[in-house]
Amino acid sequence: MPTLPQFLSQAFNGIALGSLLALIACGLTIILGTLGVLNFAHGAMFMFGAYVAFIVLGHLDSFAAALVLGALSLLAFGFALERGLIRLYYDRPHEDQILVTFGLAIMMIEAVHYVFGGESQRVPVPSWGQGIVNLHFFYYPLYRVEAIGIAGLILLGFYLLLYRTRIGLVVRAGIEDPLMVELLGTHVRRAFMAVFSIGAMAAGIAGVIYAPLAAIIPNMGEQFLVQCFVVVVIGGLGSFPGAIVGGLVVGEILSLTTLFNPAYAQAAIYAVMTLVLIVRPRGLFGTMGRA
Repeated sequence: MPTLPQFLSQAFNGIALGSLLALIACGLTIILGTLGVLNFAHGAMFMFGAYVAFIVLGHLDSFAAALVLGALSLLAFGFALERGLIRLYYDRPHEDQILVTFGLAIMMIEAVHYVFGGESQRVPVPSWGQGIVNLHFFYYPLYRVEAIGIAGLILLGFYLLLYRTRIGLVVRAGIEDPLMVELLGTHVRRAFMAVFSIGAMAAGIAGVIYAPLAAIIPNMGEQFLVQCFVVVVIGGLGSFPGAIVGGLVVGEILSLTTLFNPAYAQAAIYAVMTLVLIVRPRGLFGTMGRA
């Protein structure tokens, strides 16, 4: 049986993983809830952010610069992608959306594979994040604690954007009833362009934060994408609070199950997702108005 410090340390790992999953999933769930697009390239966008951190920290040794450039580059990438490709698939069947975003993800992964090779790359931990911190019952890597704080601040920023600004009001109304918002004279598609760009930016920022925690490889986003779809289902389609709660739930399940038997970690999150769908078919925070 694990000791109390081991259990608490693993529970803290769950918060760290869950905060990153929440950050990735908030972009995924808003895109899915607002645009109705199943974006299978979201994991590759997360990977892009990690490689931006690899490049910037290798040349500038500045985590702040990596965070800003990672956010801006994925924001621009999301904008170009939405204007050039995704908007053409808004009214197409979900099968077409899955095929085009899945193919896009493969192209992004192969492009990174071509430039950087298939070997894993290490991103150095920032100087202010090196070392360990005493949390009374156990010692814990300092950067992981700071990563939780950074992810929390960025999620707070997204919350203010969604719940305290006009564009956030349009996005939330668009999730509930896009036709009614269009009839009221609001150019919903223009807001949707911003939604897709911001969703891509959230994935990129998560990639930058994650990069110093583990080795990065071109297909690193695939596992996170699957876990984030589970987060979206548990939390409820299009729900920002649902993405945060779902991320923390999935992070804790993965970490604590790994403590006892890693082989059952993935199965455990699907079991919980199935249970949630039986009790609440629209997820913990889903509502009847959402598609």
